[in-house]
Amino acid sequence: MIDGVRLKFCGLRSLVDAEYADKLGADFLGFILYPKSPRYLRLQDFIHLVPNLPAGRKRVAVMVAPTVTELAATAAAGFDRFQIHFPADTPDQTVARWSETVGVERLWLAPKRPPGGPYHQGWLDAAATQLVDTFHEAGFGGSGQTGNWTEFAKLREAHPHRTWILAGGLTPDKIAVALAESGANFVDVNSGVETAPGIKDHTKMRQMVLAIHRQRAPAPSPDAS
Repeated sequence: MIDGVRLKFCGLRSLVDAEYADKLGADFLGFILYPKSPRYLRLQDFIHLVPNLPAGRKRVAVMVAPTVTELAATAAAGFDRFQIHFPADTPDQTVARWSETVGVERLWLAPKRPPGGPYHQGWLDAAATQLVDTFHEAGFGGSGQTGNWTEFAKLREAHPHRTWILAGGLTPDKIAVALAESGANFVDVNSGVETAPGIKDHTKMRQMVLAIHRQRAPAPSPDAS
């Protein structure tokens, strides 16, 4: 945790990047198991990484509308949390089955919801954690496009009984404004700390942490000399 802000570095594909994320104090390490993503990591490759991954950091499997069988196999591979992206018209029964498979507390839901669209009660019932990413027609997250921070703040205020994660276009240059406008205390960072999809830039990762620290630091007293 960085000064009260929980941080997930996502799209990790190497042990070196996972170790550096750990060194910087990230709470969660994200691995994308979606084959269409340029940051795709095969489940078998993750399993090979497991013995050497930093101890004490939670591992997040990022998936897109998995079958229950696929989700169960992923759970058996050593993940701690399960971030599922899915179309907004996915039946509530399907979402409920994901929740039954891994548990309400371990499931993170990231519905592909058009801006201003309704937030279904079924999503809130199924998962303790909700992730809000930037909507775009072509895919499921990872676009690098900035999201609607004001709308995120409204969702978080309307449903305070759930944990809310802000994602979408977060860079070291934007994170301070994003935190201020959204009220987020949990962020998911991916393309904003890369040189290319799947290639993490350690300088940018460090700059992200420093920018969060500066944004959260108390303003100096006017009486300070």
